Amino acid sequence: MDRINRVYIVRHGQVKGYENFPIYGNTDVDLTEIGALQMEHMSDRLRLVEPKAIYSSDLKRASTGARLISRYHEVPVYFLPDLRELYFGDWEGLTMSEIRKRFPEELKNRKDDLIHFSPPGRGESIRFFSERITKCFGQILEEQAGNDIIIVAHGGVNRVILCGALGLDLSNMFNIHQDYGCLNIIDYFSDLTLVRLVNG
Repeated sequence: MDRINRVYIVRHGQVKGYENFPIYGNTDVDLTEIGALQMEHMSDRLRLVEPKAIYSSDLKRASTGARLISRYHEVPVYFLPDLRELYFGDWEGLTMSEIRKRFPEELKNRKDDLIHFSPPGRGESIRFFSERITKCFGQILEEQAGNDIIIVAHGGVNRVILCGALGLDLSNMFNIHQDYGCLNIIDYFSDLTLVRLVNG
């Protein structure tokens, strides 16, 4: 059975302000020194793989990692807005404690309908977010049929892709943990998807 794609999916490194549990979403923030070291380490981990392309969210916490990983690979690197994290609207940049204080009713609504709830300020629902990511990822797989690729993205993005690969409903996406600087590996065959590594 011939493998069509092997996809190495990386979550970006630790971000500034991480200790306050921020909701950054589309907010463009830098990595901490530890976050940069995590991406240096990932670059070394992946130096012997043979991707034909590297794809990344265009937000700098992901694109920094993609550039570091690309040092060992003379392949195209694509920075795609469609690989950005979920857009949280008025919650962008706030901490979880701030959201609990300012938006208690909205948080209850989110708990009651996780998939279809949209944060105030035209935030994305998880359903819409999933459709965006699934479409973008499908196009990448189609364009790179027969090739191994690396994707550097965000916790939510990775969870959507992993749910698809594992056949899980989106309501289970937060049962999949994604540490800063982690690696996931998925093999795609014509009639089978094999998840080789999660949060490694």
